[in-house]
Amino acid sequence: MTDAEVVLSCIALTACFFAAIPAALTWQNLKIFCTSPKAEPSEPVSVLVPARNEEHVIDGFIRNILASQDVELELVVLDDASTDSTAQRVSQWSGHDQRVRLVSGKKLPPGWCGKQHACYQLAESARFDTFLFLDADVTVEPDAIARSVTFLNQSKVDLGSGFPHQETPTVTGWLLLPLIHFVLLGYLPLSRSRLSNDPSLAAGCGQLFITTRSAYYTAGGHAAIKSSLHDGIMLPRAFRKAGLRTDIFDASDIASCRMYEKNRDVLQGITKNATEGIGAPKTIIPFTLLLGGGEVAPALLLAYVCISTSQSWLVLTGIVVSLALSYFPRLITLNRFRQSSGSAFFHPLAVGIFLAVQWFALGRRLLGIKTSWKGRSLKPQ
Repeated sequence: MTDAEVVLSCIALTACFFAAIPAALTWQNLKIFCTSPKAEPSEPVSVLVPARNEEHVIDGFIRNILASQDVELELVVLDDASTDSTAQRVSQWSGHDQRVRLVSGKKLPPGWCGKQHACYQLAESARFDTFLFLDADVTVEPDAIARSVTFLNQSKVDLGSGFPHQETPTVTGWLLLPLIHFVLLGYLPLSRSRLSNDPSLAAGCGQLFITTRSAYYTAGGHAAIKSSLHDGIMLPRAFRKAGLRTDIFDASDIASCRMYEKNRDVLQGITKNATEGIGAPKTIIPFTLLLGGGEVAPALLLAYVCISTSQSWLVLTGIVVSLALSYFPRLITLNRFRQSSGSAFFHPLAVGIFLAVQWFALGRRLLGIKTSWKGRSLKPQ
């Protein structure tokens, strides 16, 4: 073998190692990342919804919530200084159905993120002792709320979080949003997360959280993460730091979310959350090695050998194996999460863009550049 082939062989074998990690974890996690159980009789639920400029979805959202079955509920919507007709639309619903209540949000105090402040006010307004926090762009099935409560009760945890099906009407969403499940199942040892209460193993999705009043205030609620831009990770960590248990479930059969309508919004949303997750200073280098080495490098190696002279069988074998391992997690989750096979084909490109966004977000943070979300300037974390 030439020196160049030795180097390529080492890179290919390293790529195999990095790609094998999410391949193995996804295979294991799929067996225990289950949907919520069949609904059982349960206590009443306060469905708590922060809303800022949601006039395009709020009517359909309320209609779906009120069609819920096998559960007594109230729907509390907090208008967070909307500049559109969100408040008026919710007010009209409350006039026709006593289960709906509109709360006007207070002025955002210094040091608070808008969503966390809204959710904390919602908890204070709740009448029932079971809290279900939902984003306004989530569409639920009639049994979704009852089954979420049953998950909380049967799993005996203090905070449950469901991961809805992600609708992807934009090109960047179609390409990047499937990585939510890829990163979750490929890099979180779920069985260990359930055995250990280590905050670093906490996970969640800010679109759907369910908890109890007692557990919420024991953990400090959203006040414990008041400056956070990423409640999906930070709220479960706050619960675990308070000695409370958290868990996640697959909500793709009972809920769907249409987060973004524009390509720009997808990139802004990922950038907003980045530096409290993979893009944090302590995690960005390890994850760049893991994701870049295991998911991007195999495709780059294949492109290289396709335009270069013949390579040894060891190099070619390493490239084929690493490429197969890198695609394996996406292929075995296609049907489960109703994802596009075309999006899966571009998996290396998606991971490359995703990593670039993480580094971009970190750079903005280090420079002190604020980002904007729903008309508010947000302080970088």
